[in-house]
Amino acid sequence: MSGRTRPALRDNGLTLVVGGIFLLTLAGQAAVGVAMFNEEQVAAGLEPITLLQYVTTSVFAADVTENWQSEFLQFTLYITATVWFVQRGSPESKELDKVGRESDEDQLLGEHVRPDSPAWARRGGWRLALYSRSLSLVMGLIFLLSWLAQSVTGAVAYNEEQLRNRQDPVSWPEYLVLPDFWSRTLQNWQSEFLAVASMVILAVYLRERGSPESKPVGAPHTATGMEG
Repeated sequence: MSGRTRPALRDNGLTLVVGGIFLLTLAGQAAVGVAMFNEEQVAAGLEPITLLQYVTTSVFAADVTENWQSEFLQFTLYITATVWFVQRGSPESKELDKVGRESDEDQLLGEHVRPDSPAWARRGGWRLALYSRSLSLVMGLIFLLSWLAQSVTGAVAYNEEQLRNRQDPVSWPEYLVLPDFWSRTLQNWQSEFLAVASMVILAVYLRERGSPESKPVGAPHTATGMEG
């Protein structure tokens, strides 16, 4: 491995490790999912399918996208909520006196902009207004697209089950008000926000040495917005 490659791997290690875990867990979900699916197929007197066939089914797509949409909703709301709301003592919160969009000095804008600042941050106008909200906008867009994908694939999977049971299929708008759709949705939302709330409050009193998600081990419980 070249000397240039090693720093690149180190500098992007967090993304690579988490991305690798994501791919492994997605593969595990597919493997377990096809096994469960084929058990139901055999019990119904139908032929089992291959793993490749399973990952192209609406069942697999609905299961994947229902988790994706809840994750991106969590991040979208958390990103925007932390602009205006604080939690005393939490490293997940801003300092208590910085509620809101903050000053140009804090945000390195206007006369405080740096030569290496992003181009749109230096331009001002609509570019700055858009770039200033780009993280929540992109996260929100991914949430909406994945939620749309969940609703479409969920409707297809639901109708396949309806037909197997010799019942009438439903249209996509009809599916959006059915308990099946909202059960899939809300069971993910509640777990995501429980995890976020737990992280915010537990980080006030507990520590993880060396983690930027934790305060320094010796920091007082009341220290807010301090990272280790």
